Amino acid sequence: MRRKRLVRHTADEGKVEFAREQRREPTWSENELWQHLRRKALGVRFRRQHPIGDYVLDFYCAKARLAIEIDGPLHEAQRGYDRVRDEWLATRGIRVLRVTDGEVKTDLESVLKKIKSALDRDD
Repeated sequence: MRRKRLVRHTADEGKVEFAREQRREPTWSENELWQHLRRKALGVRFRRQHPIGDYVLDFYCAKARLAIEIDGPLHEAQRGYDRVRDEWLATRGIRVLRVTDGEVKTDLESVLKKIKSALDRDD
């Protein structure tokens, strides 16, 4: 129960509801990657569609303070927004690893290696 309160204190209520909707209707790539991150498959716990501040992170590992974002075609048009968002997260000590939707679809093993490498840098 305490975790819910922590999320609500760090995220706008509208973002909490948006995150719930995103969890109910993931993209194919989000669902595929989630199957490889859930249940501590890489040795740490990830949350999916985790709200923080004005943002919702695709995947977040609190222990490593690592966010993983899957960039689809929409992100080509919003690079400025993504840059501001990444900078805001960085000021809070959260690193962002961006992978493309295409990478998840065509080379998931490489994506998992990138994530594992980012996690190992934290040790």
